[in-house]
Amino acid sequence: MQFNPNPERTVLNTAKVKAITLDLDDTLWPIWPAIARAEVAMGDWLRARAPATAALLMDAQARLALREAVVRASPEIAHNMSAIRLELIRQGLRQSNEDPSLAQGSFDVFFEHRMKVDLFADVLPALEFLAARFPLVAVSNGNADVARVGLGRYFLSSVSAHEFGIAKPDARIFHAAAAQAGVAAHEVLHVGDDGALDVLGADACGMQTVWVNREGHDWAHDTQPHLTVTDLAQLCALF
Repeated sequence: MQFNPNPERTVLNTAKVKAITLDLDDTLWPIWPAIARAEVAMGDWLRARAPATAALLMDAQARLALREAVVRASPEIAHNMSAIRLELIRQGLRQSNEDPSLAQGSFDVFFEHRMKVDLFADVLPALEFLAARFPLVAVSNGNADVARVGLGRYFLSSVSAHEFGIAKPDARIFHAAAAQAGVAAHEVLHVGDDGALDVLGADACGMQTVWVNREGHDWAHDTQPHLTVTDLAQLCALF
């Protein structure tokens, strides 16, 4: 466990914590293995119905180019991972001269497998421990559903960018999470893996912050987290 020496910052004050908000992807599970499996399943489904689109979308560079084109054309959905993915598939079908009506079915296959995540080993014991002591609210820029990944019983509620319409680090999504927990922002401890989106965003709202640094990265910002941990067991030890 690393407490970050910073004369402008007191270390984490557990007595102030009345609720905890948690990021999901790469905080509770590694996201890219789940995405990779979901893309393979989507490709298999498309291959039987739209083989040219399947070949296009299984090409990482082509898929990235399509994604960038979708966001440029529709910046209003830039915060919505589900909408981007669905439109990416639809545009791929059109580009390949195949049936665009297959987009929804293809997306449904992708989304089903995207929910099949492999939790980090420390997550279930930590959620059991923390949920018994605090209201927990998920705050995510992704499209994961805590109920569908099997963690719904631990969370009072969830605020996701694709439903809320605003993404981290915007203060409004953090304030919405605090409101759902029924506490003021300064009574919230936010826990996440992304220095800019999680730590800086929550800190700007007056929340205390925990940076989950599983990979041993160097901190890249002037503002320090109140606490850095390598897993959630170290956070639980404080309570």
